[in-house]
Amino acid sequence: MSASPTVQPGATPDLDQLALLKSMLEQRLQALESMEAPPSPDAGLPVPEVESSPLDRATVRLLNDLSREAAGHHAAEMQVLRHALAKFEDGSYGLCESCGQPIGISRLLARPEARLCIACQTRAERKS
Repeated sequence: MSASPTVQPGATPDLDQLALLKSMLEQRLQALESMEAPPSPDAGLPVPEVESSPLDRATVRLLNDLSREAAGHHAAEMQVLRHALAKFEDGSYGLCESCGQPIGISRLLARPEARLCIACQTRAERKS
């Protein structure tokens, strides 16, 4: 049985943990980039609308809407990952974008792309 290091909830990441977090982000971004990207929201319709019954047209519209939504989600997730990786370059990775305090390692291990510490994230969620 291997012993895993204990992680203090508010602890800041050390250099090895930062390298692991950066690797996790890079792997997720690479996986998204290697996936066949859904058509962009501005592209033509993925399922052509043809003359058919009202139910068929409704299904085609639903499929097109879902495809556009997936494309938007795909692009947004890639942007979030690129933003997190850029923070490594400017030295601000692991710092809360709201209060400037360190984001705890336990949060970063769970969500390497986290932009806010737990306290600021909680406040932001309560406001919305």
